[in-house]
Amino acid sequence: MQALDEQYYDRLNEIAAAIQESEDLNLYLEEEEDEYYNNLRQAFEPMLSELHHRVAAEAPLQLVAFEKMLLEDPFEGLYLPRVLGFSVLRGEINDQIKYVRPNDHFKDILLAICRSVHFEQLKKRIGQTITVGFALSSDIWITNLLGLVENKRIRYFLQQQKNDRYRDLKDRQQLYQRYANQFRNEQYHSADFPSSLGEMKANFSALRQFLLKRFETGSHNESLKDKVRGFLDTKDFQGTDEYLEMLAICGNFMDLDPAERLAYATHFERERRSLSEFDVKYLRFLVNLYQAPGISSVNDERMSGAIDKTWKDRISDYYRIADKIHSLGYVHPDAIEAVQDFYNSHEGLSVESECLRHLVLTYFARLIDGLTEKEYQDYFDITKIFAVYMKIFGNQQFNQSVEKHSMNYIGKLLRLFSDKRAKDYQDVKKFVSTQFVDFGFLKDKEVVEMFKTRRKRKKAE
Repeated sequence: MQALDEQYYDRLNEIAAAIQESEDLNLYLEEEEDEYYNNLRQAFEPMLSELHHRVAAEAPLQLVAFEKMLLEDPFEGLYLPRVLGFSVLRGEINDQIKYVRPNDHFKDILLAICRSVHFEQLKKRIGQTITVGFALSSDIWITNLLGLVENKRIRYFLQQQKNDRYRDLKDRQQLYQRYANQFRNEQYHSADFPSSLGEMKANFSALRQFLLKRFETGSHNESLKDKVRGFLDTKDFQGTDEYLEMLAICGNFMDLDPAERLAYATHFERERRSLSEFDVKYLRFLVNLYQAPGISSVNDERMSGAIDKTWKDRISDYYRIADKIHSLGYVHPDAIEAVQDFYNSHEGLSVESECLRHLVLTYFARLIDGLTEKEYQDYFDITKIFAVYMKIFGNQQFNQSVEKHSMNYIGKLLRLFSDKRAKDYQDVKKFVSTQFVDFGFLKDKEVVEMFKTRRKRKKAE
């Protein structure tokens, strides 16, 4: 946890002082009416939210220190329900949708709420959050936490939020996704950069998650440069898979000035030349990056400009074809021919071929997802290029991904063009009936089902 900068610390103290001087606080303490606490919320939570957003944007490594300060009495529990949600989602989860390690920050905030004199006010806004946090935690962790709550009434309230339904992975996954969607426009991720090899091995997955989330959302990350540079300069970390991943993240996502790029290239080329299968491991990680939201040609251009493409390995091989696609455009005949030649000279299951498919798919996805319903003719036209690449790659997973984006777009069209006699509807029906069958997206029976007129049931008299 990084200490809070003086500017944020001073501003928090100013807000705390204003809360204590508030007439609404005095009225609430005297009358204990919900109205006065709600007035207090409306007056001061926007200030705390604005400052939290500012810290998240400018100094994300200080978020935990910021939130811990809110646990102090002068803040009267304000903004804690929101911070509790951040703490639940910030915890790293595994493929079983369970916390990788105990979420102590969640515990600290929840206990502070339970011990607050304003608990009756706060509990109205934390039930769902506790349910999610408990679903992601182990039974032993929950039992230990409940043991720290002395008040029987509060302990009973917490026990009621534990739902055995979420022992099932599918239900737990759906719960987590629904809850996370409520925060999809928020910046709340934070992490600690390691200072030793042991710390790095234990906590790198959380650090990776934090960095990728920051870069995916296009956040301002100038404050992270020194930390990333310090990581790459640490000799104990060099030669590890984690170090390779940090090289990939830094090279693809961080804007570096000439001096920083030279230092970065020195690290990258040293590892590239000294480690066996560095190129394969790098490209495998790049496959994961291509599947993250927000990645674009800019990322490839950053990386391509930083590496030595005269060194003969799969990385150079891949970035040469990527450069051609980005410079010419994937619809250009020369780019298509280059992709065909590259694919013919590489195994379809090779990692560089997989990267190439993902690169082309990012272009397709960005185009389809960005089209409005009125631009459906542009979609019809570009599918000719889809067909060319599907034939070149001959890859089922690639085809299924194109199909997914295409079906989503057709769904948007049918929701807008609902008049079956109108030209727009008929255009879409005709296109889907022929092209989607040719592509293998749908069978004839599925097309009929898609455009079948549903009879409305008669109401019972």
